[in-house]
Amino acid sequence: MNNHIAHVKKNGDKQNLIDHLNEVGCLTARCAEKIGLGDAGEVIGLLHDFGKYSAEFQTYLASATGLINPDEDDFVDFKGLKGKIDHSSAGAQWVWESCQKWGLQGQLVGQILSLCIASHHSGLIDCLKPDGKNSFSKRMEKSDHKTHKNEALESAPEEYLEKIQALVGKELIQCVWRRLKVVGQAPNKSIRAFNVGFFSRLLFSCLIDADRMNSADFEFPENEPYRNNRPAWTIAIERFERANKKFNGDKPIDLLRREISETCRARALDAQGIYTLTVPTGGGKTYASLRYALHHVQQHKLDRIIYIIPFTSIIEQNAEAIRAVIEDSRDETPWVLEQHSNLEPEQQSWHSKLVSENWDAPIVMTTMVQFLEVLFSGGTRGARKMHQLANSVLIFDEIQTLPINCVHLFCNALNFLSDHCKTTALLCTATQPLLDKLHSPEKGQLLLPPENELVNNVPKLFADLNRVTLSNKVRPEGWTTAQISELALAEFKKLGSCLVIVNTKSWAQQLYLEIETDPDVDENSIFQLSTSLCPAHRKVIFKKIKVRLKSNQPVICISTQLIEAGVDVDFSSVIRFLAGLDSIAQAAGRCNRNGLLKSATVHVVNPDEEKIDLLQEIKVGRDKALRVMEEGFDNLLAPEAIGQYFKYYFHDRAKEMSYPVSAKQLGWDDDLLNLLSENTRNVGQNKKSILLQHSFMTAGKIFKAIDSPTQAIIVPYGNEGKNIIAELGRVAKEFDIKRYRNLLKQAQQYSVNVFPNVLKRLQQEKAVYEIQPDEEIYCLDEQYYSNEFGLSDKPCCQMTAHVF
Repeated sequence: MNNHIAHVKKNGDKQNLIDHLNEVGCLTARCAEKIGLGDAGEVIGLLHDFGKYSAEFQTYLASATGLINPDEDDFVDFKGLKGKIDHSSAGAQWVWESCQKWGLQGQLVGQILSLCIASHHSGLIDCLKPDGKNSFSKRMEKSDHKTHKNEALESAPEEYLEKIQALVGKELIQCVWRRLKVVGQAPNKSIRAFNVGFFSRLLFSCLIDADRMNSADFEFPENEPYRNNRPAWTIAIERFERANKKFNGDKPIDLLRREISETCRARALDAQGIYTLTVPTGGGKTYASLRYALHHVQQHKLDRIIYIIPFTSIIEQNAEAIRAVIEDSRDETPWVLEQHSNLEPEQQSWHSKLVSENWDAPIVMTTMVQFLEVLFSGGTRGARKMHQLANSVLIFDEIQTLPINCVHLFCNALNFLSDHCKTTALLCTATQPLLDKLHSPEKGQLLLPPENELVNNVPKLFADLNRVTLSNKVRPEGWTTAQISELALAEFKKLGSCLVIVNTKSWAQQLYLEIETDPDVDENSIFQLSTSLCPAHRKVIFKKIKVRLKSNQPVICISTQLIEAGVDVDFSSVIRFLAGLDSIAQAAGRCNRNGLLKSATVHVVNPDEEKIDLLQEIKVGRDKALRVMEEGFDNLLAPEAIGQYFKYYFHDRAKEMSYPVSAKQLGWDDDLLNLLSENTRNVGQNKKSILLQHSFMTAGKIFKAIDSPTQAIIVPYGNEGKNIIAELGRVAKEFDIKRYRNLLKQAQQYSVNVFPNVLKRLQQEKAVYEIQPDEEIYCLDEQYYSNEFGLSDKPCCQMTAHVF
């Protein structure tokens, strides 16, 4: 009888290793079947923990879980051995060696399969390290006394060994090779190499999710029935169409919104691919795109809809709107998964693996940052979700907010998903970037036929939906705080509502403090919005603003750009600090949004002093917008002007689009696109002992370093925020995993993301503390959270003198 163990519950229940391997094999096969690699998935699932058949690992596990008492002779120091007993190399070595007899095909297939197995705890490893060393071959040549491959072969059950030997044969090699040949049909060697690496990461994702699911479901078997269930899309469609009939306004804008919606409904029956939906702000994109997606997933028998949205505030708004039309209180499980806070630590512990999400929901709403992390970050947390992008519809809301340094990576990834993974993508915006007309197309650009625009006559639609006039008030000397406040107050007093959108938090505070002193502005009519406020706090403010606007009560709001893309508010006047023309167009969408006024004005002003030297997207966008403004376009918000703006903007930033990496970070100047494709600048690149030469792990670490990742801080906003912090502190001590998971989900609404420099200042002030050592989940001292401005790195009593 085989008594080898994979995991042990806290109550002492044991999961047999053979059961874990077989179950992970089945789950990985199911995940990988979406991309035609079911057998390959089963192989890596069966072999991922093969090294656990060693006596050394079994003794370690028994010591760590109390199966061996400390006074017994074979007890080992499990704390000192944590992470030091290699159980992932044995399976990788076995499959690598088994594939060699099939020549070149076997070598490539063997490298991909073994790479997935060897990396399943660390994240995809480098094939070539930055110093040129062949780290993949080194791993495959690791000595047997460290990997225990031969011991595992002797200890594993005979039927298991027969199973893996039967699977890893000519048929498997040829199956994977055929898929690789299709994937390799790319415009050039660089994109071909990128595709093979992306293919490998996708298969790796299947293994990670399968392993994590099986481990979690062993601990909580009640979760298993809710996994991997295809939604009943007909129910969602019936609910949506019933709700849609109630949107029957008779204003011109209502008629245009219905026309857009009907067009999307009709085009949902088209073939899968990459499509655009170019609709002016206020054109009803949220429900039109949802209608398209619901009918499209039903038509093509797809698994899920994923919304990728730039700002958390839009996620909150759109999630609420979608739930309102498709969810029912009697549903056994919710339709919508809303995920928009980076509370889970990247270096996953056993705890955080169990509480992490894997996007196994009918409709997922996430941010562009998290989407890009799924595609390119290191570790396993992001990669785990990647396979869920296959067999799905991806809705990119406000696609123009795609980070400039990710453009080529994004285009190559989206082309791959569309071409090879039964993925449909819809790029929604009023300001469509030229992702199919890039300055360096050989590095990757979207494949977008003209007929893939869902709207028939975009220029006419923009003319019909034009509701504002743009007033260029830019002047050489700029505008002072007092002058901008005076303009805002004049518009507010004349029209009843005014929105001022600024580029920085410091300007938002300056204007708020200046305007609130005016005797005609009472404390109930002035608001300030920025990402220093937690989502729950912003939600309260948005609700107050919407109620007051709807009832024609006075409102003056000063906000950063979080309000301008997709947020459903309707002001009589908007003042926008000079920025990119796409941002100005989005700001215009908050003015006379519902066409209640015959005409309205968006004033563009330039502040006299503005610290945006480090905000390149705003700085370059501002300069290119000025250039277009000087060219005499009749309508600066029309597609022709927006197209010209992006032509200038992308040309000026073309060198940044491949995710540049400095010599300080890597030892030489390079870019992530190269590290994740041919890796031509690596000194070890010409070594032919391996076919994949990607630097996956190095690229993943740099991706985060360049992106300046933020850290979520849970803030004590209101009684609920304080209660969550207190409860997390109590639960963490004994670690009630289910309660802990629920609290982390609740805490997303009470968290503020801060950059590393701000976190450092907060730590120096002793304003943050960890819930539990090494969990990297931080809470804020309530002295550092203001009801007006949110999180600050100074006590709130000093806020009037301090601009954060």
